[in-house]
Amino acid sequence: PSIVEKRNGDSSTLRIGIIGTGGRGLYLMRSLGFIQPLWIDEWTESARINKQDTRMEMYRQMEDLNVVITGISDVFTVHRDAGLEASSNLYRAGTNGKRGEPAKVYKHYKDLLASDDIDAVVIATPDHWHADMIIDAAKAGKHIYAEKPLSLTVEETYAIERAVKENNVVFQLGHQNRQIESHLKAREVVKKNILGKITMVETFTNRNSPWGAWVYDIHPETTPENVDWKQFLGSAPDHPFSAERFFRWRCWWDYSTGLTGDLFTHEYDVINQVLDVGIPDTASASGGIYYWKDGREVPDVLHVSYEFQKLEMNLLYSATLANSQHRKKTFFGHDAYMELDNDLVVYADRDSTRFKTAIEDGVIPTHSPMITHVPGRGSIDAISSPTEQYFAQRGLLYTYRGGQQVDTAHLHIKEWINGIRHGSPVSCGIKESVEEAITAHMGTVSYRNQKKVFWDRDKKEIVFG
Repeated sequence: PSIVEKRNGDSSTLRIGIIGTGGRGLYLMRSLGFIQPLWIDEWTESARINKQDTRMEMYRQMEDLNVVITGISDVFTVHRDAGLEASSNLYRAGTNGKRGEPAKVYKHYKDLLASDDIDAVVIATPDHWHADMIIDAAKAGKHIYAEKPLSLTVEETYAIERAVKENNVVFQLGHQNRQIESHLKAREVVKKNILGKITMVETFTNRNSPWGAWVYDIHPETTPENVDWKQFLGSAPDHPFSAERFFRWRCWWDYSTGLTGDLFTHEYDVINQVLDVGIPDTASASGGIYYWKDGREVPDVLHVSYEFQKLEMNLLYSATLANSQHRKKTFFGHDAYMELDNDLVVYADRDSTRFKTAIEDGVIPTHSPMITHVPGRGSIDAISSPTEQYFAQRGLLYTYRGGQQVDTAHLHIKEWINGIRHGSPVSCGIKESVEEAITAHMGTVSYRNQKKVFWDRDKKEIVFG
């Protein structure tokens, strides 16, 4: 697609369409530089009261990516209007500030994709829509930034891969954790073989709030008249209009990939970034609905064990949506173990071979870290909600560049835009996305069938023993 003159006489301005302007879609618009004016007012006032609240400062310092939002599509008119308001805020102003022209509204996402006024799209919709939208966007020649997870099924995964490759579009999956400084440092630690042979990795998801369990607020203005319910359902089974299903769709298999797709994918992608593990050979899952007895279908407690035979390594994932005790990703090597989050610490193992002499001589302690990396040494005290704190601890809200706090989603989107403009590589392209999707699907299939599953690398299928 061509990039034409659109703003300030600059022919390199990228024209972007947003498909889905709910909470995540608005967040990604903000990362592009477009924000609802009321947020400006609220953040400015919050920063005045609480000096630790750096959200406004971080937004003000965000680089201008030279993009414009030219199209918006959402099935809920309230979300659509919020996206329109943000799209017109070219000057990053509050409610009394200057405005630009808002984006054009498209009732159906396919009409947006057919527009010649759009070069690239950001897709932030429920899981069951990802495949159709990504494939259609690729066939329309639009570059794509899509929220995770990649797909709802294995078949969709490879259909997406074919479409992206055949149409030569720049694709980035929304794992902004690829930009986190501590993860890049962790990869260095592993490459230098400081941990020794790694045989096990443990990672976790603990949340304990209604929002953390996907019991999102239902907008009071929601009616069958202002939600295009038929379009929301798409290829999902027919169901009478349900505001609960519309806002809390992650709780039902018709629309959701559950814990593996929504939360484990973040954890896995970090591990894949650090270790290049690829797709596992086996997966064995157990769990259930133990706390949130609200009619949901997806589990609120899950444990999955993955085996990587060539690496001679196991990956253990456990999750509960009924306890908020924070636990870090832990990489267990023969010589040391590494705890990884928004920060990084490495402890020598007391029975290490590599560090045996240094430990005996008291040069390397085993009771305290031998390596510590704390980017920015910032505080998350100003982050108000439990959900925000969960993402902040994992570095999914911000990281640091040159000692300055930076929005990770902004960096991830910038990387995608640079790929479009300059052909530079993206860090979570279609290869990494396929690996993420298949790994998540293996856990889900194992859980739903209560059987150990295997990955058939020749047939590219999940099979039972």
